Amino acid sequence: MDSCFSILRANTHLGNSSKCGVTDRDNGFWGEKMRGKLNKGFWVDQLRKGLRFEKRAKKIKPRVSCSVITSGNGKETLTIQAPRLERQSADPKNVASIILGGGAGTQLFPLTSKTATPAVQVGGCYRLIDIPMSNCINSGINKIFVLTQFNSTALNRHLARTYYGTGVNFGDGFVEVLAATQTAGDAGMKWFQGTADAVRQFTWVFEDARNKDVENILILSGDHLYRMDYMDFVQNHIDRNADITISCVPVGNSRASDYGLMKIDHNGRIIHFSEKPKGADLKAMEADTTLLGLSPIDAAKAPYIASMGVYVFKTDVLLKLLRWRYPTSNDFGSEIIPSEVAEHNVQAYIFRDYWEDIGTLKSFYDANLALTEEVVFHSSLFSQLDQELDSIDILGDILVFFFNGILLTPFGDFPSMQFPKFHFYDPKTPFYTSPKFLPPTKFDKCQIKDSIISHGCFLRECSIEHSIVGERSRLDSGVELKDTLMMGADYYQTEAEIASLGAEGKIPIGIGKNTKIRKCIIDKNVKIGEDVVIMNKDGVEEADRPEEGFYIRSGITILLEKATIDDGTII
Repeated sequence: MDSCFSILRANTHLGNSSKCGVTDRDNGFWGEKMRGKLNKGFWVDQLRKGLRFEKRAKKIKPRVSCSVITSGNGKETLTIQAPRLERQSADPKNVASIILGGGAGTQLFPLTSKTATPAVQVGGCYRLIDIPMSNCINSGINKIFVLTQFNSTALNRHLARTYYGTGVNFGDGFVEVLAATQTAGDAGMKWFQGTADAVRQFTWVFEDARNKDVENILILSGDHLYRMDYMDFVQNHIDRNADITISCVPVGNSRASDYGLMKIDHNGRIIHFSEKPKGADLKAMEADTTLLGLSPIDAAKAPYIASMGVYVFKTDVLLKLLRWRYPTSNDFGSEIIPSEVAEHNVQAYIFRDYWEDIGTLKSFYDANLALTEEVVFHSSLFSQLDQELDSIDILGDILVFFFNGILLTPFGDFPSMQFPKFHFYDPKTPFYTSPKFLPPTKFDKCQIKDSIISHGCFLRECSIEHSIVGERSRLDSGVELKDTLMMGADYYQTEAEIASLGAEGKIPIGIGKNTKIRKCIIDKNVKIGEDVVIMNKDGVEEADRPEEGFYIRSGITILLEKATIDDGTII
């Protein structure tokens, strides 16, 4: 039996409806998992429209009026058929993604001396480009463009081996590399000048017949570490009829000036955007992050809202901005977005999970070693709400939630959430990479603690703690490795080759006997001799010793690709 109950008082009004649910505060920026609970609130809009109809039919006197309507009404009772509301669902077939292949990569130098930032190895066997590529695949998005420019050989080779031919199957989709190129005209003689300029140079791609149905375009960075359902992001963008939506996270004071910062209103609309502000401008961008669901304590630690550099544009809006409104602007964050927050509907999408911008060697090192820590599978705040919300109601002008019997307001009262560490061990959303067809790693009397060991390694009577050992690595007896990221080797040396090199007084790829290494990044194909000590005991923060095969950045020793460290060396 269908029924509906309403209580009306004088001057009563129902909450305004919106495409993200029913609320007089269009709080669509919470995300799809939470908004799923709001869908059942559409009856409020239907009832509201019905009551307007009834008001036209007969006058309602200004007094308390109560009614109960059931399917067994008498003839004197007015029954209203409420209109059905259809929600537009995001279709991955109508979405294309553009992954920016990165600039010169100076922030990760010397790891990027011969390779683009997205091709740098992470987690022992992956490349950074595998993160957005896998997120697209897991989200069902199969139209993917990768813009490349600097040191792109290794990146192009990895994409070809992993995502073409015998790699991941894209069905009727594709992965297409759009390499920087020079064309006719003065403007065409320049390489990519920034993120917006890179996309502008290939806007003609979206006029291609196979892309004519693309309604929304994702713009992604190739050097971030995170797991994200992009279709949740796009659905949020559609629900709020946004022209541009920017994914964002709360950040603290220490790194706020490294990002584009924003202020948002209570509807989640961005009202001010500033790219990497400093000094007084940075202070002016402080925001009340309890609006994002943080507790007052957590909000005090993270008083800024930072852009992740992950955008979704309506296709027609993006093309008009790049071609006509900003034909000479080079960057989205510093030029286009700050101006457009006043001209277009630019919305914020709050990302409530692990995210790391691999923008410095220190952040790269820390993010990698964090992978060795114990994996605790926390459910996010919103999936928790999705399971445990008792009900949703409107109290006065505020949308409220009943969570485990407790009354919560939309802002500031949600339980504080512990951000989960990133991990690669989710079977539902796997990360893809180039198949190496390597044998399992062989251990011989080793001690290993809180570490990740990749395939195809030979470890003999060594000690490894809080470290990552890359593919095809060789560690000899007596080696001690701690707080170290070792990227491994691109090829094997046979036992005969190793013996021959030893007879000639040369050092094979890998780490020789009785070598001790702390707080180090060891690039590919490095040859480290016996009785070497790399510990930076003097605590040097910065040093350039390329002739000796290493640099020091933020106290971390980086051994260069193919470097040779002779027997007995102390760093």
